[in-house]
Formats: sequence, C-alpha cells, structure tokens
Amino acid sequence: MQVFTNDDSGTKRDDHLSDLRFSTLSLPDKLLQGIADAGFSKCTPIQEKTLPIALTGGDVAGQAQTGTGKTAAFLVALFNKLAISDPIHSHQPGPRALILAPTRELAIQIHADAVQLGRHLPFKLGLAYGGTDYEKQKQILVQGVDVLIGTPGRLIDYFKNRVFSFRRIQVMILDEADRMFDLGFIKDIRYVLRRLPERDLRLNMLFSATLSHRVLELAYEHMNDPELIRIEPDKMTVDRVQQSIYFPANEEKIPLLITLLRQRNPNRTMIFVNTRREADKLQNYLEHNGIHAQAISGDVPQNKRIRMLKEFLSGDLPVLIGTDVASRGLHIPDVNYVFNYDLPQDAEDYVHRIGRTARAGASGDAISFGCENYAMSLPDIEKYIGRKISVEQIDRDSLLPVKTPPYKPKKMPFKQSRSSSGNSRNKPRPQRARHQKKR
Repeated sequence: MQVFTNDDSGTKRDDHLSDLRFSTLSLPDKLLQGIADAGFSKCTPIQEKTLPIALTGGDVAGQAQTGTGKTAAFLVALFNKLAISDPIHSHQPGPRALILAPTRELAIQIHADAVQLGRHLPFKLGLAYGGTDYEKQKQILVQGVDVLIGTPGRLIDYFKNRVFSFRRIQVMILDEADRMFDLGFIKDIRYVLRRLPERDLRLNMLFSATLSHRVLELAYEHMNDPELIRIEPDKMTVDRVQQSIYFPANEEKIPLLITLLRQRNPNRTMIFVNTRREADKLQNYLEHNGIHAQAISGDVPQNKRIRMLKEFLSGDLPVLIGTDVASRGLHIPDVNYVFNYDLPQDAEDYVHRIGRTARAGASGDAISFGCENYAMSLPDIEKYIGRKISVEQIDRDSLLPVKTPPYKPKKMPFKQSRSSSGNSRNKPRPQRARHQKKR
C-alpha cells in the first residue's frame, strides 16, 4: 500500500481547489460535459490525488475532510470505467457498478450527484434503501440498471430474492467506511464483497472522513493493493470553520441557544445532540419560542426525513436538529451555523459534525456547549483536532426568557392503556371450557 499525503501544511491556499483541471484528464467528452454542467472546472485536493490513480485502474482508499469532493471523485472514476470497458457477460442480469452507503440520506444524495454528473451518459441509475418504496425500487431494478446505489440491508434483501446478481460488477465503491463499522454493517459489507467478481476484475474505491485500522484491514482484504490517500491528515478540521465554545450550566443551555439564534439569522442552522429524546425536547422548546425547527433521527419515517431535508435545502426549514445519524454524508450546501448543543463523546464525530459548514471552501461557524454532562469530552476533541477551541463568555444578563412548552404525556401502548383503565375488576373472567373438569 503506497501512501500519499498532502504536504501543503505550511501554506494556506487562496481557495479550496488544486491547479489540476478536469479538462486535462483523459475523460470521455460526455462525462466532461456533465462535469462542466455541474460547475466544476478544477479538482479539489482529494480529486487531484485520487483520480489519476483510479483513471488508470488503480484502487484507492481515500481520507479527506467532509465536503471536499469525495463523491465527485469516485463518481467520475466510476463513469469513466464503465464508459471505456466492455460489460462482463453473465446469464444473470445485474448492475455494472455498486456504491454502498451507510445511510438512506447519503445514498439519495449520491444518486442525485450521479444524475447530475452522468446526465449525458447512457447509464441507468438505481436506488435501494430501506424504510419505503420496496416494490417501486424493485421494479426499477428488475428492468435493469448499470449503477446501483444503496444501503447494505436493502441490497442484500433484493439479492437474496434474486432481483439481480453481483456477477457483472466492474466498479465497487464503499463510502463512509468507518460509519459502516459504527452502525454495525460490517457483516453485511463482507457478505456483499465476497459475492462480487474477483477483486482484480474490478475497480475498487473506499472513502471515509477517517481511516482507522479496521477500515484499512477491510481495504487490504478486498482491494488490490490500494494506494492510501490522506489529505491534510494532521489538520482534521476545515480552516474556514470558526470554532468557539461556551460553558453553560445545564439549565442555561436552552436560554443560551435561543439567545444565540435570535442574535443571528438562523437560516440553514444545524444543531447536534446526543440522544433522540434531547432532539425531541429541543424541537418543542424552539417551536414554542417562535423558532421553526425539526428533529431528524434514525427513528423518523423515511418520507418525513426526505421532506425535512428538502425543506431545509429550500430554506423553508431554518433549523435542523439531529443526532449523529444526521451528521454523516449529508451534502447540504451553505450551512451557516453548526451548534454542538451536546458535545459528542467521540472526537471523530466532532469533525463530522462541524464538517456540515465550510464545505467546498465556504466559511462557517461551529458553536459548542461544554455542559456539565459532556464537557469531559473537550480534551479528547482538542487533542484530536490539534488546537484549542476559543472560549466565549456567557453574558447571563442578556439571556432571553424562555417559554416552557406544555407537557405532552407519552402515548401508552394499546394493551397497557386498557389494563390500566381501572375497570379490570368489573371485567368478566374468561369462561372455562365445558369439557374441562372442575378440580
């Protein structure tokens, strides 16, 4: 495994792009047209390092900050491979390229980017993710697709039901590989990889914001001596993110958050918490105090999640509250503020969270609360990012009064509510069967 790093640590570029132009790469004209239509002319650093390798058939394991163009890097390599290669002949129908993503939202976003970049190419795209549209997705896959993008569980479901075969795969992309481990998908990933054609018959690319030992072990096992690309490994956070931290008492967190949101234009603000319960509580408080906000987590129904993201992208929803499920892979441009209402307990999650702002060279702010419950995470975070986070003082006299939302009792399960109605003594006992003898 050959290792490349970005040794540009001593200087700061005027923008986030390299000097390498897409037009200088040996790419099909229709692919170049799609790249131009998307507004891309120069490569980002991760694209500059990975594309020359992948376009000549080499496998890549890439690490870069979130929002630096990883998706476009592997999509360009994928489309180029399909355009210049003859399909693998097989009696069983199936896609030629497979992209595995850890979350439904990331799969949908990759599909949208693929539609944009490949709009002039003849390849059919397919999506497979759980939670909704089982038959609709299935019918599209039965008709045949060239590029299949999806989450592991739904893909394996269709595969086991013989909707498609993996025997024609010529490109395998694994995105957010470390998150696959975090979400417990590693067995599913290995199940899929072991059913693909031999690794020397396909192009393999693995991308992640972090490359841990277990991720590299997976790369060694299922890829062809991949070249490891690290972009700014010693500088894990984006330079353009202005980071600050307050140290409120627990009871000051909501007043402080509402005050800071009121002082700013809260449009395109993401707030991260550590639990779904806290996300729901925060949503109720913000809504009751005149700040439109919605909480997104793994338990929100898929259709509602998609609607939330569309409203957030359009600006109709100014504030999105999320657990770490929402912090990975979502390419949402022009996020102005990221609030760590709860400091994450994993230092890597801090990087993933603040990566929602300052994407693709933009600027942004990341504001954290070091409360009584999670302040102990701060030393590990600062050690991981290699810098101290600027401490801001709380002006307690300026904190706005907060309206407490009305209490909403939890809905009791149907059976439990019936048994707790107080009339159980008056209910007739079940009759004993006639043939049953009395004791």
